[in-house]
Amino acid sequence: MYFTSNRPGGIGGVDIYVSRRHNKRDDFGWQAAENLGSGINSAFNDRGPSYFEDETTGAISIYFHSDRAGGTLPDDIYMSTLQPDETFGPAVPVTELNSARNDQVPTIRHDGLEIFFASNRFGGTGGGGGGIDLWTSTRASTSDPWSTPVNLGPVVNTLTHDGSPAISWDGTTLYFMSAGRTDGTGPFLDLYMTTREKLKEESEE
Repeated sequence: MYFTSNRPGGIGGVDIYVSRRHNKRDDFGWQAAENLGSGINSAFNDRGPSYFEDETTGAISIYFHSDRAGGTLPDDIYMSTLQPDETFGPAVPVTELNSARNDQVPTIRHDGLEIFFASNRFGGTGGGGGGIDLWTSTRASTSDPWSTPVNLGPVVNTLTHDGSPAISWDGTTLYFMSAGRTDGTGPFLDLYMTTREKLKEESEE
């Protein structure tokens, strides 16, 4: 389990940690959390980790967002890859996904070909005026660059705040939080989900 914390003893304001357990059914079997080190973590705030293991190459990467460029907003999306010595290497910005605004909380599909994240960049439902929207990008293979991000549109996004996406293993359900809907429980953030169906492959003639 990967998570963020500002606990004492870290490298920066907020760091990324990992905890492991031997039995996935043992809810109390989590081991002491370990800081992922200076490859991923910086003197600034590093948050929103998303784990990805490439089924083709076996490479393990963490996608996350950070304000390390100057310690203040905007955030950018970064990626760090696990090295042979079991430490994560230097984080690099994912330039295809980043903008001059806030780009946060990436969540990558298990095959590595689709990613979702939150951003208040211009061109979204929120208009770039402060409202955060959910965006997505795809790629043909894990060695290709990400496509130009696309806004998920008004079916998913509102005029205010829609963020913290998490995609299900099969890629059909997206969980997120929202503050701009009339069906919520109050004036604060509520959890929502949106679903899609897999396209059926055409049978060979």
